[in-house]
Amino acid sequence: MAVLGIRTLGDPVLRTRAEEVTDISPAVHQLVDDMLETMEDVHGAGLAAPQVGVGQRIFTFNIDGVKGHVINPVLVNSEDHQPDEREGCLSVPGISAPVRRFRQTTVRGIDRDGNPVELTAEGMLARCFQHETDHLDGILFIDRLSGEERRRALKTLRSGEYSAAERATVDQRAGSVASAFSKAPSSAAKGRGSFGQAL
Repeated sequence: MAVLGIRTLGDPVLRTRAEEVTDISPAVHQLVDDMLETMEDVHGAGLAAPQVGVGQRIFTFNIDGVKGHVINPVLVNSEDHQPDEREGCLSVPGISAPVRRFRQTTVRGIDRDGNPVELTAEGMLARCFQHETDHLDGILFIDRLSGEERRRALKTLRSGEYSAAERATVDQRAGSVASAFSKAPSSAAKGRGSFGQAL
């Protein structure tokens, strides 16, 4: 297994709809393993394949001890919404904002062995499923913002402060990627961030 580099805002892969997985190959097995290791290394709550530069419909998750992956996910959402909670994104470091999400989500897909997967979730896990599936459609959480929250996020993105935070995050993760084979602890793993910093 290996820790993979995480793509950040501006990379075209994050704005491209990922393709269905049509062949459960050894490469898919390896990708799932690497994504799980990468997510753990950065103490993430979720990770979608485009975030590591792969345009395939796969995501991993780890919320409150519920950990796994889904290939070719399809969501069935409730009609009502949960209270807005702050979200952030591993691909948009240093920014978080309240995002509206459906109260309950059922995700259906397959696992890396081709077995059916069906999970129904509420709260943070439902939020994670929706956030990661957005990634597979080329949507970032900042696209879900409106009004003052959107203006604030866009202002931050244009600021030198964001550029500095992004560079620092990328440099920090680069050390983790470089040390992945020796299993040395990375600086990125020194403290679990909040949900708003970990998707």
